[in-house]
Amino acid sequence: MDKNEHGPLGAIPVHALTLKLTRSTIKMLHSPSWMIDKSNSVHDLIICLTGSATYAIGDEVIEIRPGMALLIDANTRFIGRSTSSELYTGAAQHFTLDVFGRMDMIQQMELRRAVHLPRWDMLEPLVRHYRETAPLSSTTLAQHHMFMVFLIAYIEAAFLGWRQQVEATVDNPDALSLAVMVAASRIAAEPLNNEIVDLVLASIPYNVDYFRRIFRRQVGLTPTKYQEFKRMERAMGLLAAGRSVKQTAEMVGYLDSYYFSRMFKHYIGVSPAGYKEAEKRHRDGHFPRGEEDGQVVYPIIRRIEEDGKEAVAL
Repeated sequence: MDKNEHGPLGAIPVHALTLKLTRSTIKMLHSPSWMIDKSNSVHDLIICLTGSATYAIGDEVIEIRPGMALLIDANTRFIGRSTSSELYTGAAQHFTLDVFGRMDMIQQMELRRAVHLPRWDMLEPLVRHYRETAPLSSTTLAQHHMFMVFLIAYIEAAFLGWRQQVEATVDNPDALSLAVMVAASRIAAEPLNNEIVDLVLASIPYNVDYFRRIFRRQVGLTPTKYQEFKRMERAMGLLAAGRSVKQTAEMVGYLDSYYFSRMFKHYIGVSPAGYKEAEKRHRDGHFPRGEEDGQVVYPIIRRIEEDGKEAVAL
């Protein structure tokens, strides 16, 4: 649960990313004698369905097998060879992933080249469908959506960290906004780490006081308050899973359960006990009055959306 909720893209707004499939999907169907030596001007994600192959990329030699995904960066020469007696099949997709339409998102991250895709039992049928239904000379809306599922699964499994940002000029709003999103992602990934805010701010190539103000303006909370809110989100999951208030408080780093309850109500808008009861009513099919979809909308969600207001950032 934590990995999915707090992955590397967890704090990246949907509208900030632009995915482009630069050519139709390559339906790999390679014999044992297959070999390729080339480079592409865009990124290439390869997913293996059957057989196996090795790819020589610089000094690395990587073997991929069914259930594995391999990323070949743009403008990187590679040599691929089949290594099995059965057909080497899968899907290869050329793509770009830009943030704000101008910055290469893949270049902002340190990623393992090849990984086993998580939940392969669920992804395999989708990859086969993606491969079989891909048009020969175009891309479709459905292809874009399916490929984003594969790409996110790869990134979550391959992510090692964010690359050090060297852009420190306030005249580049895109770089500054990206720095805020990276900082928020790092905090969201480790909300129980008492030192995470200091570590994040120490790595930012901007004046710390200025960056705090920009972070608050874009996120709605200061870095410290954002960490506390993410702790409360973690607590919500624990409470919904049946943990007691005392157990939850200890698991998210509060020795005093009464203080934890006050903090929880401040951020979420309801006490931990009230939240547990609301979740129980929801599971039993009793929807809160006025909430037609059955989802409780807590005050903190609305307050965060009111960008930069004092009641939120404190």
